[in-house]
Amino acid sequence: MEPPVPRYGTGALADLPPSVLASLGVPDAVNVLGLPALPRACVLLVDGLGWEQLRAHPDEAPYLNAMDGGPITAGFPATTVTSLASLGTGVPPGGHGLLGLQVAIPGSGRLLNCLHWKDDDPDPAVFQPVPTAYERAAADGVEVGYVSLRRYKRSGLSRATARGADYLAADGLGQLVGRAEMALRRGDRAYVTVYHADLDATGHRFGTGSADWRHQLRFVDMLVQQIAAVLPPGSALHVTADHGMVDPSERVDADTVPELRDGVALLGGDARCRYVYSEPGAHDDVLAAWTAVLGDRAWVVPREKAVADGWFGPLGDGMADRIGDVIAVPRTDLAIVASEREPWLDRMVGMHGSLVPAEQLVPLLTTSRP
Repeated sequence: MEPPVPRYGTGALADLPPSVLASLGVPDAVNVLGLPALPRACVLLVDGLGWEQLRAHPDEAPYLNAMDGGPITAGFPATTVTSLASLGTGVPPGGHGLLGLQVAIPGSGRLLNCLHWKDDDPDPAVFQPVPTAYERAAADGVEVGYVSLRRYKRSGLSRATARGADYLAADGLGQLVGRAEMALRRGDRAYVTVYHADLDATGHRFGTGSADWRHQLRFVDMLVQQIAAVLPPGSALHVTADHGMVDPSERVDADTVPELRDGVALLGGDARCRYVYSEPGAHDDVLAAWTAVLGDRAWVVPREKAVADGWFGPLGDGMADRIGDVIAVPRTDLAIVASEREPWLDRMVGMHGSLVPAEQLVPLLTTSRP
């Protein structure tokens, strides 16, 4: 079975920023998603709120489930780093180059963990070279705000994906609402992105099948309702997410299966999207070994096939070298862990990254105050 490909250009997360810019009247932006033309726009990104998980919990999220909209695709891989970059730039992953949680820094022989990206190693403005949607909006006179946790303000990921926006630190639900309202009232036009992390963190720790996750979803539903209540006139609220989540019960440990270690120089990505960087001359053997071990539980393909099939969208110059020589993407109830190198990942219950609908489909829901 061929994997489904994200709907870049017609219904993917990367299509949301240009559609917002167009709705605000920014020149040369195309409103692919048909968003309402209003002078103020708020995008709330709820980390980990997959479309399938949302629709399965109408009692926990009645407000969200009553909103207008439907599913779009996150992009590949379906993970926070990649989706925040798509949301920040408005281009598919192959363009902005933040192609997963852990990607190779070409020519260095090492991986970059994009969630723990510190200092300027590498320089965020160079490693992610695409101008952001926030920079485009600000250049056209739009007031731009980015509301997120204080600890992320100077991270490499924030500097790569949110540059051009006024970063407004918010460490609680009330602060998220208050900062969003304040930012939306600035100037004649405003573009505000709000990021909420707790649902994803709860899913990673306890799983999407847990009572903890369901209770956290109730708080998310309240958050959306509160932001909608404080929208100034002429505002639209767009609720979306970076990925869905699954709770894999089967695990293959790349640190304890010899066939998955032989010929491998680096192991990147994460448990639901593995980038396997082979040693010189070992590519064919690595591809054969990973295919044999994982069988029909995963899509195992060479990088060239994934690129040609459009998994990442069009690739920018030099971006291919960041991707593993072999890509292994579980399509069943499987996680590919590495217990020695990544004990933190091995402890997770909920995971994401794959092309399957439970991880790939995210909501795009809209309400507005004309």
